[in-house]
Amino acid sequence: MKNCNKNKHDKLDFSLRPKKLEDFVGQENVKNNLKVFIAASKKRNEPLDHCLFFAPSGLGKTTLSYIIAKEMGGNLKITSGPTIEKIGDLAAILSNLKVGDVFFIDEIHRMVPTVEESLYSVMEDFQLDIMIGKGPSAKTIKLPIPQFTLIGATTRAGLISNPLRNRFGIIEHLDFYSIKELQYIVKRSATLINIDIDEEASKEIAKRARGTPRIVNRLLKRVRDFADIKDCKISKNIAVEALNSLDIDTAGLNRIDRLILKILLEKFDGGPVGIKTIATILSEDLETVTDIYEPYLIKLGFISRTSRGRIITNEGKQHIKNNNN
Repeated sequence: MKNCNKNKHDKLDFSLRPKKLEDFVGQENVKNNLKVFIAASKKRNEPLDHCLFFAPSGLGKTTLSYIIAKEMGGNLKITSGPTIEKIGDLAAILSNLKVGDVFFIDEIHRMVPTVEESLYSVMEDFQLDIMIGKGPSAKTIKLPIPQFTLIGATTRAGLISNPLRNRFGIIEHLDFYSIKELQYIVKRSATLINIDIDEEASKEIAKRARGTPRIVNRLLKRVRDFADIKDCKISKNIAVEALNSLDIDTAGLNRIDRLILKILLEKFDGGPVGIKTIATILSEDLETVTDIYEPYLIKLGFISRTSRGRIITNEGKQHIKNNNN
């Protein structure tokens, strides 16, 4: 076995997240808009307007929040919709914010209705209405909140209520990344973790990363493991061997993705099939199927949504034929 150490992985724990907007790869329209909005807000010496980002997982919603906080000179507070169970939980977070801070709520569509409704006055007037007591003696206290930027992120834009959506001044959609963009990310990340990689190897990893930066970085780390054992450099042969061992095919589909296609094709003659039926057969949670597996299959054109359910397309049938394993 070759010794590949030579201080090559001294940055193993270094975050692969870009720290500045100019270093953020892809999403050019979103990035250019944010540059204008941030510059204008800083010129007026006021916090950035509230932002809503919607996209499948791993496309950069959280990373953009880190960058916005850094660009605006504030701190970032992170939570998720399901963890804010009552108004008191929200008050505890908001009371610790400072002017210019960024408050990031992931999966914001999963907040309980009472907490969501309490956010309305916070977003518009920077005050939180808290009810003290019960019955006729109950009274409302208005808790002032420092002016901050709320960033909401969701994978399910259709589940955001109109009253909440309308209170965001900036609404942006993040799309899947191109192979060229992902290849750039692979090479950048390889530099950060000090591993040499061939051009063709970086392209091979990018092709199988489902259009998602988070996945491309995860695959790079696993391919690096194979390279550490076999060689000191990631070649195309090593990349292919590693990705095949991980059961990720040339289109980036894993075993579950292909199983969904096979269910449609072999059990239901191509469909249509309800998504709940598919989730039941897979023994998977419905949200996992709709948020993790389905978006990329639709993006590739392998399945389609219809009013009666999901169907497999000719492209999906051909892929199963070519990857029948």
